[in-house]
Amino acid sequence: MGGPVADPASHDAGGARTVLDHVAIGTRVVADGWQLFAGLLGGTWAYGGYSPGFWWGQVRFRAGAKVELITPTAGPDAGFLERFLDARGAGPHHLNFIVPDIEQTLARITALGIEPVQVSLQNPRWKEAFLHPRDAFGIVIQVAEQSGPPPELSPPDRFPASGPASSFDLIEHHVADIDRATRLFAAALEGEVAASADGSGTATVELTWQNGARLRLVQPPAPSQHAADAAGSLHFARASAPFSPDDRAAAAELSRRLGISLQLGGEARVTP
Repeated sequence: MGGPVADPASHDAGGARTVLDHVAIGTRVVADGWQLFAGLLGGTWAYGGYSPGFWWGQVRFRAGAKVELITPTAGPDAGFLERFLDARGAGPHHLNFIVPDIEQTLARITALGIEPVQVSLQNPRWKEAFLHPRDAFGIVIQVAEQSGPPPELSPPDRFPASGPASSFDLIEHHVADIDRATRLFAAALEGEVAASADGSGTATVELTWQNGARLRLVQPPAPSQHAADAAGSLHFARASAPFSPDDRAAAAELSRRLGISLQLGGEARVTP
């Protein structure tokens, strides 16, 4: 969300495609995120910095999307994030998609009857627009086009040593209309449908992007209308060693503080 800092892998030479670049989590205590996503889950520092009203930082994993932490700073520009945190506390704030041509992407989005908001195309290095949660099935979506490499920025003070490396396997997203959601994420945002199922009243569709990011859309029998429930869970796997009981206990406490739900190594869900 912060600016021109997409992963260079999102834009390989010759024919880049849209990628699901990161999920952003709003929090007032960034240290909780560092402890969970770097210290426990083995993420490494990518980049970060200050934008008007908030600070942000990203960590990358062995595979899959990145995680971004955002926290308010001060002034009127912090209002959007303060309102989010006041209304629901810490938790998933938005999904970011890096696109090769934002005008083409916005044309595909509007063709679905969705009107992007806060469209900003003036900066040639970083063009962006957003989809409101009511149009994006319960979560803000940011689409951005980047030109040029990201800056090399040092990690913040007290950034922990990374634990055993993990892969960010899957983002689960609960939706009320899985057919419409699939059209958005596949037709407009260029996800490839990898699997689908419809059993016991619960429909699922999994989509993938070329950077290894995976998104599972879930339509439960009685979908929630609350945005706070839309993000589902974040799935992580670790090849080097299974998650220990101590790991799971630490993850449960940190996920509670961050307002997220985790699933570790295919085991039972860790909920706040």
